[in-house]
Order: sequence, then structure tokens, then C-alpha cells
Amino acid sequence: MSRGLAQIGEQTITVIDTPGMYSLLPISEEEKVTRDLLLIEPVSVVIHVVDGKNLGRMLPLTFQLIEAGLPVILAVNMMDEAQGWGLNLRQDALEMELEIPVVCMSAALNQGIDELRQRIAPFLPIQTEMIPV
Repeated sequence: MSRGLAQIGEQTITVIDTPGMYSLLPISEEEKVTRDLLLIEPVSVVIHVVDGKNLGRMLPLTFQLIEAGLPVILAVNMMDEAQGWGLNLRQDALEMELEIPVVCMSAALNQGIDELRQRIAPFLPIQTEMIPV
């Protein structure tokens, strides 16, 4: 697990990159740590990054995250490769079915990163300035 900072608009947020997993039922210690982090620690949003070429194999975890009541954004990555294989994804239809934000992206090509940032922003706590009285 690694932590870093990202800039979303005017806010600096902490991003936690966890080991990959396919289910909230852990089979390894790394998966248990990730599950515990997701279910115990307060999080503003969970960005579930999935491989666009293997969406069917990765969606069960998305459903589990939604059913657990977590705020989820589905980031379908490697869309350039998926499209190269002839796979097309109807982002709007998937959003309607899942009832969560979906972002199609190719991180290696820096595609979809700005949209992902925009979709994260509404999940962040509103920062207010303290004005001395």
C-alpha cells in the first residue's frame, strides 16, 4: 500500500493505492488489509480501477463496493487496448446501470485523467475559510 498527494481543484487530497483484489472476502493478508481499510477507515471516495479488457471479471468487486454502501467511482482503464481488441464500452449505459460515476481512461496515454479529477471533486468535503470576527 502506498500513499501520495493529488491536487483536485484547490484541494490537496491523500490518495491511498491498495493492493489489487477481486472480492471483499480476502484470501491473502494484503487483501485483508485493503478490505479493512475500505470498511473501517472513513473515505471520501473509492476509485475502483479496472482493466477495460477484463471488465466482466472485475465488476463483481464493483458490485460489492456499492452494496457495502461505499461512495464509488468506476475508472475503466486501458481503454486504448480494449478498443484495439474491438471492445467498446457505453459509458453512459454503464453509469445508468450501476448508478455510480464511470470514467473511461487510458492512464498510460494521460487520457481521461482530467475527467476523473472532475468526477472526484463532488465527493470531497467542502472546505470553508475561517473568517475572524
